[in-house]
Amino acid sequence: MKWEVVIGMETHAQLRTNSKIFSGASIEFGAEPNRQACAVDLALPGVLPVLNKAAVAHAIRFGLAVGAHIAPMSIFARKNYFYPDLPKGYQISQFVLDGVAKTVQLTRAHLEEDAGKSLHEDFRGPHGESSSGIDLNRAGTPLLEIVTEPDMRSAAEAVAYAKALHSLVVWLGVCDGNMQEGSFRCDANVSVRPVGQKEYGTRCEIKNLNSFRFLEEAIQYEVRRQIELIEDGGRVVQETRLYDPDKKETRSMRSKEDANDYRYFPDPDLLPLMISEEWIAKERSEMTELPAQKSERWQSEFGLSAYDCQVLTQERATADFYEDLLKQVGKDQAKAAANLMTGEFASALNKEGISAAQSPLNPSQLAQLIQRIADGTISNKIAKEIFTAMWDEKASDPDAVDRIIEAKGLKQISDSGALEAIIDQVLAANQKSVEEFRAGKEKAFNALIGQIMKATQGKANPQQVNKLLTDKLNQS
Repeated sequence: MKWEVVIGMETHAQLRTNSKIFSGASIEFGAEPNRQACAVDLALPGVLPVLNKAAVAHAIRFGLAVGAHIAPMSIFARKNYFYPDLPKGYQISQFVLDGVAKTVQLTRAHLEEDAGKSLHEDFRGPHGESSSGIDLNRAGTPLLEIVTEPDMRSAAEAVAYAKALHSLVVWLGVCDGNMQEGSFRCDANVSVRPVGQKEYGTRCEIKNLNSFRFLEEAIQYEVRRQIELIEDGGRVVQETRLYDPDKKETRSMRSKEDANDYRYFPDPDLLPLMISEEWIAKERSEMTELPAQKSERWQSEFGLSAYDCQVLTQERATADFYEDLLKQVGKDQAKAAANLMTGEFASALNKEGISAAQSPLNPSQLAQLIQRIADGTISNKIAKEIFTAMWDEKASDPDAVDRIIEAKGLKQISDSGALEAIIDQVLAANQKSVEEFRAGKEKAFNALIGQIMKATQGKANPQQVNKLLTDKLNQS
């Protein structure tokens, strides 16, 4: 039997605020356990929550970015369940947004508070006994939960969606995207069904996947597990599962609740949230240009290709770096700047696993490199050598390009007399290639170019060499 995979995603993006969603406690990562949990987070008697306006503003901006309808009025609800890391016995959650993305439908995106964290591994009690601990520092941290329809049909699609969403929330500045610190976590709802069947199969939710690799591995394993279970005569049980990256398998965590099991009801301590058109307009006016808008503008204004724009807008830091570079080299060098950034620069970043914001080289240094190509001081080939030298030595001086050109003697040979003398020597030593070219073999021309560049150690001006060689070969 052929099976179809059905995947829906729930993503929790921690919002970039200074304090928690309903209290003034800090959300800074790395504090000692329970140092950032105040009376409101602990739900002590008599405390009242106060909504963090910045969290709502971030949610509005996300809604605008995905073309969603922003509800003018919404309420907060209590989602009731008991876990040791949830001191209130309920979680405050809210329906705020409802929209559709281009390739994956977004059911909703809403604000909610995070829970604390249970610590099991290597945790010892006061007498050395094996025990579990609770860290409530994350309790009350503002989250934007983004929920999709079950539109994805493979682990690869799910990863592509998660990466696109991650890029967007970081681009907007509403989330720092740090997956290692738990700022961006994915839950994957996975089911399988026979190809052609309309009804969905029983789904299992894989919780708290904090890397794209783990997301893909967990889904692939879960798909295999469900298919094998059904084909062996068993049935899939609706449940929540965790992924073990060491064993590369999912394991059961608890039975999966439905919405009714949580006994949702309006939170009596929080007023309804009213979002005015003026507030929405204000957030829209302060939003940064989105990747698609920037890409369209660059293609129109600078003649960049769709591929160039795709690479340059994958991350906000890369786009900002390119625009800083463009300010220094000018519109006429937009394509040259794009070529450098999508070529050597992107390759160097990928090799070291860093972003443009962490680059050891700055836009001014790359601008100088482009200018030396434009004024004929160096060729494109030599520019690659200079870039590599600057990157390897993590050059910080503003005149690094000129310094390396001088130190290594890399200045391009553009003197016609000197080039003609070298060309004459190459032609005299390669008469067979000359005869082959005159007999109509175009490859012989490239062979001669190669010999000339070899004789000049790659320093000859390619355009001048091409013209001078053509003229000499066409002489009777």
